[in-house]
Amino acid sequence: MADVFIAPGLRTPFVKGGGLYAEFNSLALSAPVAAAMTARAKPDFLVWGEVIPEPTISNIARELVFEAGLDPELPAFSTVLACSSSFVGVIEAAGMVGRGGTHLALVGGVETMSHVPIALKPAVADRLAATFPRDPAGAAAQLTQLTAVDFDLPLKAWANRVSGRSQGEHTEDTARRFAIGREEQDAWALRSHQGAITGQDDGFFADLLIPVGGVGHDAIPRRDTSLEKLAALRPAFDPQGTITAGNASPVTDGAASIWVGDAEGLNRLGADVAIKLVDWEIAAIDFRLDEGMLMAPGRAIPRLLARHGLRFADVALWEIHEAFAAQVLANVKAASDPAYRRERAKVDADLGDFPWERVNPHGGSLAIGHPFAATGARILSQAAKELAGFPPGSRAIVSVCADGGQGTVALLERV
Repeated sequence: MADVFIAPGLRTPFVKGGGLYAEFNSLALSAPVAAAMTARAKPDFLVWGEVIPEPTISNIARELVFEAGLDPELPAFSTVLACSSSFVGVIEAAGMVGRGGTHLALVGGVETMSHVPIALKPAVADRLAATFPRDPAGAAAQLTQLTAVDFDLPLKAWANRVSGRSQGEHTEDTARRFAIGREEQDAWALRSHQGAITGQDDGFFADLLIPVGGVGHDAIPRRDTSLEKLAALRPAFDPQGTITAGNASPVTDGAASIWVGDAEGLNRLGADVAIKLVDWEIAAIDFRLDEGMLMAPGRAIPRLLARHGLRFADVALWEIHEAFAAQVLANVKAASDPAYRRERAKVDADLGDFPWERVNPHGGSLAIGHPFAATGARILSQAAKELAGFPPGSRAIVSVCADGGQGTVALLERV
């Protein structure tokens, strides 16, 4: 199998949902990113993700080809794995480049969390659909008579269908199970904001962003936050809980992209540094047990390291998605626990001490934001750029947890 590489892509600035991008739909946010990427190089195919679908769009990747004015003969398909959508899009592309005459893929994702589709209950929708062709006026009259009971309303936004509970509620379980306290969570959130602000000040994000809608930089990192301000926030999901709006990722709008290619595709980009996608692990857990929804990386990370005979210290850079501070801290705590590794990950290997100082040097999702399907491309691009500054042979681990008790983890190497 030929080597596969990734190269940093472009993204919109990330902004809070209901704010600066409220007028944009998913295609309008994605189009500037895709157009800017294809102005640099011509991909052989396009993969794009979206978790909260728009009712009139069945294949956002193909619609994006036309919305962004790309070559209409460019094949494109959509992908979804909750918060890991564009991450798994990279993995899908990695299995395709170098085959079928393809060498370079444009992968990305978008979420406009400002807009949540509201659906009619199936029986109501079926009745209206049957009435419209034979009696449009009658169907229109029926529409005026609809009440709240006729709609599937998102009373608990983005709650898991199986459990009926939100990610925050599940993560409260995780915080209790792994004894992750409020102060520890707030300290991690502050660290994330400080890293993101440092990245803005030193220009780290400059070549990863394109201005969209008059926004030139991420609007979520808070320069004025502090432990005192974070401590003053009330619990968001459980009155007796520890998760707040300050130590949880915010509702976010944004689009992000990344390149995936073989050696020929990398040459097409003219990339100065090669970041090899060495391997990956996709894990799933039964989230109905005691761990919580977002703990699959705690199993995937040890498996991936053990498969390559690596310890924690052998990894120079860790980029871990911060859905919640508690989830980051719990996953690392689990992966660092020999008993957990043996019993849950089925890994019996000494991984050593975890190097916390190597995690998310320029901030994570708590500060930058988390538009579901865009996060994978954002975090992989950020990791690729970070790793390019390390000596050849340096490694990175990138980890993203996802709804449904799943998680994706990748091993990268600077070659």
